[in-house]
Amino acid sequence: MIHLEHVNLVVEDIPKTLHFYQTVFPHWKVRGGGVGNWHGKPRDWVHFGDDYQYLTFNNDGVGENRDLTGHQIGLAHFAFVTDDLDAIIERLDKAGYPVDKEGAEDDFRRNVYYIDPNGFEVEFVEYLSDIPSERNRYD
Repeated sequence: MIHLEHVNLVVEDIPKTLHFYQTVFPHWKVRGGGVGNWHGKPRDWVHFGDDYQYLTFNNDGVGENRDLTGHQIGLAHFAFVTDDLDAIIERLDKAGYPVDKEGAEDDFRRNVYYIDPNGFEVEFVEYLSDIPSERNRYD
């Protein structure tokens, strides 16, 4: 078996970043953190998640994230599956984070995209079927 344990994101501001992700994942917690040095530049880091998966935030980021409307190499987006998309939308809206774009119309899924405080596009998906061929659009 193999599964994704964590994603490591270079960010500008850890507290601003935590605000967004704590809104999405109110059941997650800061698992640890510290200070370090990455190729000659000091940085703080935080692990935010549950007992099995987490996001790492490193605050040594400078410059702008890639243009999501462009074709540069880099991260396009990452996605999380939820069983209550409306609750995520409501929590983020109340916290001041608007939906960036709606997903395509589909009989078996609903999805929305947000831009986090660092310019990363984050997708949230709610599947409306447990049948793999419907969820995954097998032909």
